[in-house]
Amino acid sequence: MGTDERVAFLGALESLALTPAQGSAKIILNGRTGSIVMNQAVTLEACAVAHGNLSVVINTDASVSQPNALAAGQTVVTASSQIDITKEPGKVLLLKAGASLADVVKALNAIGATPQDLLAILQAMKASGALRAELEII
Repeated sequence: MGTDERVAFLGALESLALTPAQGSAKIILNGRTGSIVMNQAVTLEACAVAHGNLSVVINTDASVSQPNALAAGQTVVTASSQIDITKEPGKVLLLKAGASLADVVKALNAIGATPQDLLAILQAMKASGALRAELEII
């Protein structure tokens, strides 16, 4: 390979548009303050959760948008999640796969879940295999 070819090759490499790969799913939780940091790769599988007097229900429905044959569009599947969290003792309810963990945590915080509640729920989800992320507690 001659010098001109190398320069052309390096020029071609420089002009490539690269998108970094999505990082691995990770959640960092500070058990003392209740601070939670997570990346967008975190997902949930189906599970049932009850903690003290907190109950969590996640329902996810997939909808398909398909353009007609002449529209030259693309078929797209979107997920619509509904999350209900209540303070009723003694209930264990099902969480369906596909819900956003960010929405679950936001809803738990809205009803006053303590940092210890969040920690216990996330650890239980991880232990059951429903939480598809690395859980780091600091």
